[in-house]
Amino acid sequence: MSLIIGIDPGSRMTGYGIIEKDGQKLRFVDAGTIKTETTAMPERLKRIFAGVDRIVRFHGPVEAAVEQVFMAQNPDSALKLGQARGAAIAALVNLDLQVAEYTARQIKQSVVGYGAADKEQVQMMVMKLLNLSICPQADAADALAAAICHAHASGSMSKMAVLNALGGMARGRSRYSSRRR
Repeated sequence: MSLIIGIDPGSRMTGYGIIEKDGQKLRFVDAGTIKTETTAMPERLKRIFAGVDRIVRFHGPVEAAVEQVFMAQNPDSALKLGQARGAAIAALVNLDLQVAEYTARQIKQSVVGYGAADKEQVQMMVMKLLNLSICPQADAADALAAAICHAHASGSMSKMAVLNALGGMARGRSRYSSRRR
């Protein structure tokens, strides 16, 4: 059983979502947004860092997933988004969490099954996968989707590691048994 935090970075509003993974089961723990409510970028970054730090210290997740920056049309917007993402990642690694990064397309593919899904589709699938009775705010839903994507990816990686280990053991036995003959 492990807690996973997902982060959907934004310079004005950063979404976060925390889920619990127990085998194949996923359970909602918490979600929301960190609102910066200021125009000064250094102050926004400080609030994002402090907000992520506070949430991680409160819930104690052991894994983290952050959405990667996409190339926006406006270079200034992309720069601000990258800075917000950096503040969130810095807060996570400052608390010794390893951070997995996923593109928006990977997250949507994992949660909806379609890499170009819109925000409403992501929200609806997050509700369904986590058995929520109310629809989370869009940024919080995106963060929950990042956590779900990581839960699926880490489960696949664990299965692959086990299969690789078993494959190596099987190859080792077949070589051993052929030498005995």
